[in-house]
Parts: sequence; structure tokens; C-alpha cells
Amino acid sequence: MSQFLLFPVFFPFLAGPFAYWIGCWYEKARNTFVMSAAALELFLVLTLWSKPELAQATAVVEGFCGLGIQLRAGGFHTLMALLTATGWMAATVFCKEYMAHVHKRNRFYLFWLMTLGATMGVFLSGDLFTTFIFFEIMSFTSFVLVIQTEEYPALKAGETYLAVAVIGGLAALTGLFLLYSQLGTLELDTLAAAAAGVKDRRVLWIGGLLVLVGFGAKAGAFPLHIWLPTAHPAAPAPASAVLSGVITKTGIYGVLVLSTTIFLHDAQWGRLLAALGAVTMVLGAVLAVLSVDLKRTLACSSISQIGFILVGTAMLCLLGEHNALAVDGTILHILNHSLIKMVLFPAAGIIHLTTHSFDLNDIRGFGRGKPLLALVMGLPMLSLAGVPGLNGYVSKTLLHESIVEYVHLAGNGAALFRGLEVLFLFSGGLTLAYMLKLFVCLFLERNSLPEAILAQKWKQEGEHYAAPASVGVLLSYLLVMLRLGTDPSAVMDSIAAFARGFLGGTAPDHAVDYFATVNLEGAAISAAIGAGVYFLVVRTLLIQRGRYVDPIPPWLDLERSLYRPVLRFLAQAAIVLATLADRLGPRLLFHGIPNLFQHLQLWWNRIRDRILLSLTGEVYSPRPTVEQAADDFHFARYEDEPRRLVGFTHSLAFGLLLTGLGLVSGLLFILLH
Repeated sequence: MSQFLLFPVFFPFLAGPFAYWIGCWYEKARNTFVMSAAALELFLVLTLWSKPELAQATAVVEGFCGLGIQLRAGGFHTLMALLTATGWMAATVFCKEYMAHVHKRNRFYLFWLMTLGATMGVFLSGDLFTTFIFFEIMSFTSFVLVIQTEEYPALKAGETYLAVAVIGGLAALTGLFLLYSQLGTLELDTLAAAAAGVKDRRVLWIGGLLVLVGFGAKAGAFPLHIWLPTAHPAAPAPASAVLSGVITKTGIYGVLVLSTTIFLHDAQWGRLLAALGAVTMVLGAVLAVLSVDLKRTLACSSISQIGFILVGTAMLCLLGEHNALAVDGTILHILNHSLIKMVLFPAAGIIHLTTHSFDLNDIRGFGRGKPLLALVMGLPMLSLAGVPGLNGYVSKTLLHESIVEYVHLAGNGAALFRGLEVLFLFSGGLTLAYMLKLFVCLFLERNSLPEAILAQKWKQEGEHYAAPASVGVLLSYLLVMLRLGTDPSAVMDSIAAFARGFLGGTAPDHAVDYFATVNLEGAAISAAIGAGVYFLVVRTLLIQRGRYVDPIPPWLDLERSLYRPVLRFLAQAAIVLATLADRLGPRLLFHGIPNLFQHLQLWWNRIRDRILLSLTGEVYSPRPTVEQAADDFHFARYEDEPRRLVGFTHSLAFGLLLTGLGLVSGLLFILLH
């Protein structure tokens, strides 16, 4: 039964090419096959969840690159696999509607299923080597999903996505080499024990930082977050849903592995993640507030929520044995963010199917008279903003309480973490502000165009603006979120308990009263901040002459103003250096250096002649005098014209040969003695 784990990982890799082949003959059969493959994948993961004999199952593929492929189930692994399978199933249902008029659908479904298999491989990996292998496969297969339309924005976004993926992958690979050289293992079960035995942790830190760059880039953490705001608007809505809801979590998975094994309870590592999470959390929220594009706003929102998760990861490192709240909050916020974005991105796709735009000025007022769409988008928006009674409130409460708990334990370092608490509440307020911006724009405001023009522009195909199957899936997600949020002690605490072993957490000392006054105060503060930002910033700064405007100047774009110029300069500098080495190297080697030695010899001869003249009063002559020649036994050896030395024994090759023989002889001497 242990080899059962191979099926949810490798089955999508086999199903993808088969779907492509079917699509070449009959598209409806392909759609049915892809849906069936996604359903079968969900069934396989549910089997992992329900079968006790598979609770801690492992599988190994021997001989791959010497280390093999190691897979394991149980706890957090199974939870993330279930989240992936359900998300892919839901997005696949929406694919039938959204991808109906998109070109090259066969290619899309091929890489759609392969990305599913690679993502499963990441979450079910039993060592960091396996994690890296499937992580890189996922990066390249999902790249094809980003550039699906092959329009200029999509190709530009794909460029950025691929650059970040390659740079991050190279950094992670280098870090894994360093970690393996120090620890002698990359297995998740043995990393903590191996790291505890290392006295000099400098190399571990260098390797850990490099791996953090690789996984943090995929998660969308600052400063390698730049791919998210460009990839999401360009990618099809189903791809955006899995990119935000699932694929970004593969990066978080890698960060969690480092934080719960090698750097478990490491305060310095926790402070680093806290700083990184704080910047990512605030920056993403600010960008979302200022954005005037629906999908870009949701993408920047994902950056901010990744920051919240990184803060939770930092707290579980800093709190040591008292990290129960941080562990549960991190697990549940990963779950909640995935559920929310699996609803919001398909809903954005439904809007795009009719309006053919994501610009807030174009889609303004689209939701008026559509209560079902308002419900589908409104509840996840409120949940992400942390409104009590919804699932997002629960995880944010736990994360906030973990910061408060550390403030009480920090002593001298409490001031910095009080600042972190303020940034946490402020970012939560910004979340409410940009969600209010979207909801008011879509469902309350009126479009500036006349109704007759809008009716022609927003012409729908059929009676409904969304397919019944898509609506059914989205409503199912809403019911799940309501169930999680209304009774968190019974449901969400059980989910956290199922997965907390992977994060090195223990059960809380007491049950959390989520709706206590002290916890509701944090939500109220964030709500007040959000309302203030919406009315003072969004309504005044972003809306001018009745239109939403983007106040961010182009020079503040990190990719455009910093990353691309630096990479372009480095590439050009490398080309110049390579050209110089190619053209000047041989001349320098065969002409320049010999001429240099020749000039040095002439300079030395002049110096020698001056010294001899000052000492003896005679000019130096290399030829002997007659008296010297008569007394010299070797007189016959002197010649008026020295013979030119030629032949192999006086060549460079002969000298190199003798040098090599000398090295070999020296090595043999050392080895034999």
C-alpha cells in the first residue's frame, strides 16, 4: 500500500499527454477526460485522508540522481494535497466555461494536468531533494499556463515569471548543496537532528538563506514578488485561481520545512522572517489599495496574505515551546487564503467573460442587479478582511494573538514587535479598504456609459452570465467558509490539530475564545482603519473626475526601474567581457606577454650596464676578450652567431609534458608514502 502515493503524483503526468492526444480528435471527449482525471485525483487524495493504513504512508523511487524520489503522507502533507485536489477540481469545472473560446486548449490541458502532478509532488515530498525536483517541474509547466493567450502582456508576464523561477531555482539548488554537505541528509525526518549536531551554523545559514530565496520567490515574498501582479492579470482565470490559491503555497511549504527543522526555535531566523513578512504584508496591501485592475488587486492581495503567513511562521520560530497559537494560525490562514482565492479569481473570470476587461472603469457597475454574484464575491471579501463570523477572522485572530503573546515574553525586544502588531492591524485594515473598493465599484456604483451602450458592450451569450456548474462550485466553497467561520472551535481547531505535527506545534494550553472582547477589539481596530483608508484615500485619491486612476508613477515599479536594468547591464557586461576575452586573449597570450617580458629584459640590461659602468668604468660585453678566451677551457663553445634552438625538446608542449609528469610523480609519491 505504500506505493499508493505514486498514483496521485504521477497519474496527472500520464493523463496530460493522453488528454492532448484525445483533444486532437474530439474536444468534448478531451473535456470529459480532463474532468474525470481531476475527479480521480480528488478521489485518490480522499483515500489518503480516510484510510488509516495510509495515514503515514511512504513511497520511494530508488536510483534517481543517486538520492531517489521520496514521498510521504499524513498530517500537513495530506491536508495540502486535499487542498490542491479540490482546488484543481473546482478550477477544472470553471475551465469548461472560461476556456471555450481560447486558442490552443490542448496545450493548456496538457500542462494543466502536469502542473497538478508537480504540485502534488511538492506537497507529498519526503525530502528537500524531491521537493526541489517537483518544484522546478511545476515552475516550468505553470509558465505555459501564464502565457496561454500569447498576447504581449502575457509574454511579458511569462518573462518575469520565468526569470524569477530560474533565479530562485538556482539559488535554492545552491543552498541545498550547502545544506547536504553540512548535514549529510535532506530527509525531512532527520533534518532537525542533523542540524542540532552542527556547531558552526554559518554554512547552514548561508544555505538556508539561498533556499529561502528560491521558495520565497515562488511564494511571492518581497523583493521577488514582482511576478504576481503581472502573471495573474495575464493568465486565464482558472490558472490565476490555482496560482494564487495553491501554487504560491508550494513556496510557503519550503519555508515551513526550513523553519520547522533546521531553524526550529531559532530566534534570529524568526526575526528575519518577521521583517520579511511585515514588508510583504504591508507592501502587498498598499499595492492592492492603489490598483485599478480587478485581477491585479487580487494578485497584490495574495502578496499581502503571504506576508501574514510569513509573520505566523516567524512567530512559531520565536515562541519556541509556546508556539501553539502561531502554528494553528499559520495552518488555518494557508487554508483560508486558498479557499477565498479559489472563489474570487473564478468570479473575476465570470466578469471578464461578459465585459472582456478587468479595468475598474470598464467593469464599474457590472454587478448591479446581480445578487448572486454579490453574494459569491462579497462573503470571501469580508472573510479575507477578517470580519467576525467568517473563516478569515479565525486565522487572523490566532496570528494576532501569537504576536501579542510574544510581546509579553519578549522583554527588551517588545518595542519592535509592538510595531509588528501595529503593522498587522494596519494591513488588516488595508485589506478591508481594497475589498470595499472592489465591492462598491462592482455592485453599488454606476458605469459612466449609457445603459444602451453597456447593453451592447456587455452582451451575454445565453440567458445567464455564469454557467450553473461554475455557480454550484462557488456556492459550495461559500458553504464551507461559512461552516468554518461560524463554529471554529469544532471544525477549524480539528483541522489545525490534524496538521500541526508537521510544524512542530503542540495543542494550546486552553481553548481559544474567538469571539471574546479582546479578540473582537483587534477586528474592530482593523475595520476602523479600513473604513478611514477607503474614504480618505480611495474616494479622494483614486477617484478623479468620476474615474479610477492609478497614482503609482512608473519609476516606482521595481521590475521596470531596477531589476530589468540591472539584469540588462549585467548581461551586456558579460557579453563585453566575453568578447574581449575571445578577441584579446590569444593576442595577449602569444604576443602581449612575450613582448612584455622582452621589454623587461631590455630594461634590466640597461640597468645592468649602468651598474657595471659605475663600478668598473667599463662597458659590459657579453663576448669574452682575447685574453679571456685564451684562458677559458671552454673557448670552443663560444660562437659568433648563436644557434637557434628548434625541435620538440625546446617546445612549449615538451615543457607542459614534463610538468604533467612531475605532477603525476609527485602525486604517486604522496599516495605511496
